[in-house]
Amino acid sequence: MRTWFDSRYISIADHRQDIRDALWEVQTLRREMATLQREVERLRDARPAAAAPAAKPDPALKAKLDDTHRLAQETARAMDGVLQNEVLVWQAIDELRARRGEPGRPEEQPCA
Repeated sequence: MRTWFDSRYISIADHRQDIRDALWEVQTLRREMATLQREVERLRDARPAAAAPAAKPDPALKAKLDDTHRLAQETARAMDGVLQNEVLVWQAIDELRARRGEPGRPEEQPCA
């Protein structure tokens, strides 16, 4: 019976060692947390100095960015119109084929 208990339970010495190991882990984590908190504070203090030069954007760069954005918007609208017109063309082609009784190829499907 004693061997059964010994196999299921740890000794007091082992339990004390586990507590010491856990305490050591907690102390190590506490030191790591303190180091990380100092690093966070250092980065917070360094951030405003790095952000200050970016506060005044170059007017020429801003104009170029605005122009690029405008051109991208115009291109997107134009491409949308082209794609819509392509759909209409293929619908008209499919309708003409149907009127003439011309069978389309089996893999062809109307666009819309």
